[in-house]
Amino acid sequence: MKSLAVIGGGVIGLTCALRAQQLGWRTTVYDTGTATRASWVAAGMLGSLGEGHPGEDALLELTTASARRWPQFLDELGDPRIRVARDSLFIAVDAADLHQLRSLADFVWGHHTEGVTPVPATEIRELEPAVGVRCRGGYLARGEAALDNRRLLAALESALADAGGTVVPRRIDDPDTLTDDQVLMTAGIGMAALRPELGVHPLKGEVIRLQRPANTAVIPRKVVRARVRGRSVYVVPRTDGVVVGATQYEPPDSADFAPEVAGVRDLLDDAVEVMPGLRDYRIAEIGAGMRPCTPDGLPLVGRLDDRTLLATGHGRNGILLAPLTGDIVAGLLTAESTDFADVTDPGRFACL
Repeated sequence: MKSLAVIGGGVIGLTCALRAQQLGWRTTVYDTGTATRASWVAAGMLGSLGEGHPGEDALLELTTASARRWPQFLDELGDPRIRVARDSLFIAVDAADLHQLRSLADFVWGHHTEGVTPVPATEIRELEPAVGVRCRGGYLARGEAALDNRRLLAALESALADAGGTVVPRRIDDPDTLTDDQVLMTAGIGMAALRPELGVHPLKGEVIRLQRPANTAVIPRKVVRARVRGRSVYVVPRTDGVVVGATQYEPPDSADFAPEVAGVRDLLDDAVEVMPGLRDYRIAEIGAGMRPCTPDGLPLVGRLDDRTLLATGHGRNGILLAPLTGDIVAGLLTAESTDFADVTDPGRFACL
């Protein structure tokens, strides 16, 4: 039996390890813990349409293809509690926000005409009663779901263990010290230290978890993604409350995971404006994560050499792109052609 070492135990690493184990590889995942992992901090949106921006046509195709894989993958994992919402509602607070939403919707419709439906302001609260009255209109993205990221991580770890894989709490600074037949690097922002020439860099974002006390405003049924005077905020349901996020900016120090007051304040102000009932919720957790990003915004999934594979740089779409990434890596391990492998090939950068 051939062996595979996976450096990094986030959603990408665990998904790839599970696929390899199912193919008959002896798989070991090396990971240092969960506290600062992007997968642990994430809200878990499967935002293929919501993350579609003009100029990112290739990324939209990737995310849409991966989103279509998620229902089967969730059935495979076997925990219905992982999925916390089935649809997403996009709303605008003022006329300029609505214009911006329309431009994004027009771009998405250019690729997927069935994806997004306009919703007038008078019908927003019928779809989501938790939304406040100050709204100029929006769009409904049916099937654009959200997952409980922490339940997902637990389910992946359990599935990998059941398949015979192993997770080792150990930091790997030099992949050459590993003796496995193949090495897959999925270390997220840790790739900056392992392979700096890849150009993987962090974008920091604050995320807030709010808990609903008894006899307060109901938890939304859908993902609510809003534009509030030019800023973006999302509110994602959980069984006991909501996740509010997320800022995004280049951090002065990639090792600084402390949330910043300005970002947290803006998120809370905007979330409460969109859903006034959140003012009665309690702050359960404030965190910050580092999204691993690439120069062109597309992930790096492919071979670096005969022994070393790479799956990183998923940016804001790590959870969404996990099933597709797992399929691409499985194809690389079996030397079979896979959809989108050419798009994510690290060789597209001349320095690699």
